[in-house]
Amino acid sequence: MIKFFLMVNKQGQTRLSRYYEHVEINKRTMLEAEVIKNCLSRSKDQCSFIEYKDFKLVYRQYAALFVVVGINETENEMAVYELIHNFVEVLDKYFSRVSELDVSFSL
Repeated sequence: MIKFFLMVNKQGQTRLSRYYEHVEINKRTMLEAEVIKNCLSRSKDQCSFIEYKDFKLVYRQYAALFVVVGINETENEMAVYELIHNFVEVLDKYFSRVSELDVSFSL
């Protein structure tokens, strides 16, 4: 099951967040900061799956944007990785090359 969906830029600023489980606002800020730090600190040679606390992170970088999805332990990481790719392809078709500004103003 998907717990949350984030889009962040290279500076670590959240551009889009959607939670599918209740998380208090102050805890969201801390969670996002830790998740972003973990994803941004990894090199391109490392795997795009991270075990984090009681769930997994699946992320993918597109230009200056990172798409991060938090999932539970039973979810298929490759299926979520493909979901991220399909989501970005749809955005690219709609915006004819998605950028950080498109995400900030349109979603």
